Amino acid sequence: MAFTVNEIAKSLAADAAGDLSILLSGPAQPELALADSLALAMDPKFIGNLAKGKARVAILPEGSDWQALGLEAAIFAPHPRYVLSGINQLFAHPIDTPLGIHPTAFVDPSAEIAANASIGAFVFIGAKAKIGRNARILTHVSVAENAIIGDDCLLYNGVRIGARVKIGDRFIAQPNAVVGGDGFSFVSPEPGAVDAARAGQQPAADAIQKHGFARTNSLGAVTIGDDVELGAGSTIDRGTIVDTTVGNGTKIDNLVMLGHNVQVGAHCLLCAQVGVGGSSVVADRVILGGQVGVADHVNIGTNVVAAGKAGISSNVPPNRFIMGNPAIKAEANVASYKAYRRLPKLVAKVDELQKQVSKLLGKD
Repeated sequence: MAFTVNEIAKSLAADAAGDLSILLSGPAQPELALADSLALAMDPKFIGNLAKGKARVAILPEGSDWQALGLEAAIFAPHPRYVLSGINQLFAHPIDTPLGIHPTAFVDPSAEIAANASIGAFVFIGAKAKIGRNARILTHVSVAENAIIGDDCLLYNGVRIGARVKIGDRFIAQPNAVVGGDGFSFVSPEPGAVDAARAGQQPAADAIQKHGFARTNSLGAVTIGDDVELGAGSTIDRGTIVDTTVGNGTKIDNLVMLGHNVQVGAHCLLCAQVGVGGSSVVADRVILGGQVGVADHVNIGTNVVAAGKAGISSNVPPNRFIMGNPAIKAEANVASYKAYRRLPKLVAKVDELQKQVSKLLGKD
């Protein structure tokens, strides 16, 4: 697969200069670029590396003097990260998904498979499940009974879609993601250690459960909107009574866990190892950095950004940037951290002052 400079520039809606007929086979780091590579030097700090490679063409910041860099052509990037997204889509490696149903797959006779579907080896499609047009379902995927998946879905190897799950169009699930597992909901027959802790009390020595825990079955399912992506190994539990929900356009990274009854809004970004406790509500356009933990029954407002490893244990108003554990406004967290770093010096000063006061008191 190769494209001319002109074709690449048009696909990106970007300006280009020089010999636009040069054929390029793919993107590369500037120092590793070959003569038929498109060197990615959108950031000025990478421009110096062009001399280490053999690139004839590069993507450069707007206004760069491409001729002075010894290039034969250049494409100019007004929005570098967005341009990179377009480049990677253009040169994406095609997924081998032949049309039809593989002989080793099992599709229940009552299931509905729309046109142009590709059902891979050892796939299981349960009773009354519905799969949309142009579905690409790779090996060892299971779709349980009464599940509904929209058009243009892509389910990678080992994905598990539970019973009654409803998913919109253009859904992508990376390997071993699970949608619609049972929620983690257990209750003790009598008040015990958990109840004491919630009441702010120290659990008694005999408060450990004596009779085990009773399961609360999850009668709900999961509803997911359009254009949602789910990372490898991530899990979304079904609701206890109502469905767990994820809004349109939300992107979920690897190893993210959404508990039962969680509601996630539209166009959110949930980074790796985020955990959202049961019945919490995450509004639209929220960004949760890596390893953010959200307690159960918490409401997070629109446009909130939580830095990595933030611990969110109470409601967060809209339009906040929060950090730390417990999570607070970013500027307050930074001020607290600065004060924390000064603690050793402060302790030393207090010790010295205490010695001086002791001496003075001794003289009296």
